[in-house]
Amino acid sequence: MDKYKVTHRLLKQSIKSLVNRQLTSNNPIYRSISALPLGNGGRNPQLYRSFGSLATKVERNPSFSSLNSDDVSYFKGVLGEKNVVQDEDRLETANIDWMHKYKGSSKLLLLPRNTEEVSKILEYCNSRRLAVVPQGGNTGLVGGSVPVFDEVIINAGSMNKIIAFDKVSGILVCEAGCILENLISYLDNQGFIMPLDLGAKGSCQIGGNVSTNAGGLRFVRYGSLHGNVLGLEAVLANGDVLDMLGTLRKDNTGYDLKHLFIGSEGSLGIVTKVSILTPPKLSSVNIAFLACEDYLSCQVLNHLEGVRNPLPSAVHNFYVLIETTGSDESYDKEKLEAFLLHSMESGLISDGVLAQDINQASSFWRIREGVPEALMRAGPVYKYDLSIPVEKMYSLVEDMRLRLGQSANVVGYGHLGDGNLHLNISAPRYDDTILAQIEPYVYEWTSKHRGSISAEHGLGLMKANEIFYSKSHETVQLMASIKKLLDPNGILNPYKVLPHSLCSYS
Repeated sequence: MDKYKVTHRLLKQSIKSLVNRQLTSNNPIYRSISALPLGNGGRNPQLYRSFGSLATKVERNPSFSSLNSDDVSYFKGVLGEKNVVQDEDRLETANIDWMHKYKGSSKLLLLPRNTEEVSKILEYCNSRRLAVVPQGGNTGLVGGSVPVFDEVIINAGSMNKIIAFDKVSGILVCEAGCILENLISYLDNQGFIMPLDLGAKGSCQIGGNVSTNAGGLRFVRYGSLHGNVLGLEAVLANGDVLDMLGTLRKDNTGYDLKHLFIGSEGSLGIVTKVSILTPPKLSSVNIAFLACEDYLSCQVLNHLEGVRNPLPSAVHNFYVLIETTGSDESYDKEKLEAFLLHSMESGLISDGVLAQDINQASSFWRIREGVPEALMRAGPVYKYDLSIPVEKMYSLVEDMRLRLGQSANVVGYGHLGDGNLHLNISAPRYDDTILAQIEPYVYEWTSKHRGSISAEHGLGLMKANEIFYSKSHETVQLMASIKKLLDPNGILNPYKVLPHSLCSYS
């Protein structure tokens, strides 16, 4: 079979006990209907509706001020002319998320270079009641990284320095604007790895990753950022700087407040620096590409350029990608082969191939990471990121196929190792009738099975009003109280994360 070594050959079905162990995916990107703010041609919008979610209908908070020339002059005095952006082309890019699903109408993009400048920006905005939206690489999927209306955009991309790295402890300290791929490359040269890896690593920033508690491809082995982030620095709405940039593995002194900011999506403060525990790089990496038969079609190869099926002798219904790491290449490969042989003999695998070099490994990952791109090229897609008990994950895909019939193609893939399903519904066109069949059914189904409506992408604007499907009213009310305490004027990333009914206008 060409350069590929086929190690396992045609067997019967039954994949469930295998896929329960491991399958990774991340970074679904897609285009949806551009949601234009309504009212006065978008220049002074009062109402926003996104076609990505039935519930996303928002009114602009009337207590927020509108930007004026004096505000712009102040920011130029703090940041300098070139770091205060009013250029329409650059603002157009910053106002739209990468799926083209959400579009704001901000007239100002600020590029602070350090924590002090972020502090001055927020202190001023808070005093003027100017709403702001923190923005990193703008790779979010739920509308959390772009304005809803005319919020001032604060992008951390100029804050991109690696402050320190300790080779003994593996602790990295860096600024929030560091691009994830740059950190991965830096650590690789040091003999370490980032515990986080995403398909969007070439553009996403670590501050945004922490603020959204990004999951990613290494979650099963290394866990979430709540476990890997040792400390951070954050600026509150009033400009106060919280220095929690600890590098200790153990610090049991009171409330561990950094966890409030990990996953808060910039609604409680802007993360400016991060310290992360990074593990040593392991010398042995093995990747297996397996085929199984008991799930329905999940084909993507037709929509990806330069990609071919590693198992071309047949088209299979379901594919599993497994990557193992260790310190002894010969032993690790032997152990993986023994596992695959046992899986073959017990009837779990229909076909399989082991990567023989780094190029084959990259080609396998290209297929896996290309699923979102392929779906986008296939046409309009509705996407949902869900945590569901592993034994129930594919039941939702099957239920949605029955529910939608021939009107849409339902595809399910995800991180089966940690119960994260990416539900994709591909339709000929964006249609409110189809959307009404999807929502709120998907959220109700997930809630019924005690799942989470957001596994790793956050709530943003898309799911802010849906939070009650995953959290009790008492829990959400406490969240709102914390928001009110840390951001009493509500200027930080408004309309996101929390239900609009609890974000009262003052």
